[in-house]
Amino acid sequence: QVQLVESGGGLVQPGGSLRLSCASSGIIFSRSAMGWYRQAPGKQREVVALISSGGSTNYADSVKGRFTISRDNAKNSVYLQMNSLKLEDTAVYYCNRGGAFAPWGQGTQVTVSS
Repeated sequence: QVQLVESGGGLVQPGGSLRLSCASSGIIFSRSAMGWYRQAPGKQREVVALISSGGSTNYADSVKGRFTISRDNAKNSVYLQMNSLKLEDTAVYYCNRGGAFAPWGQGTQVTVSS
C-alpha cells in the first residue's frame, strides 16, 4: 500500500517562503523518481519539480530560480522549498512518483495573498 502525505502549506504574503514536506511509504523510495505537482482552482494539475533517484532535478519554467526540490532517502521524504512566492503559485500541492503515479494524497494548500 502506497501512502503519500503532504504537509507544510499555509497562507503567505507575496514574496514569502514555505517549505513543503512529503512523507512516503509503500514504495522503494530510493529507486523512485519523485515530483511535486500543483492544481489551482479551475486548472489542470501540472508538474512543478522533479528529482530523479540519482538527485538530478528539473523545474517548470514558472518556478525556476524560486523553488528547490530535494529528497532524503533515509526518511523516505521529498521536500519543496518555495521562495519569492507569487499570487499565481496559489494551488493545492501534491507529491508523487515522477511517473507510474501512485494514488494521489490529499495535498497541502498553498495560498499566496496580500
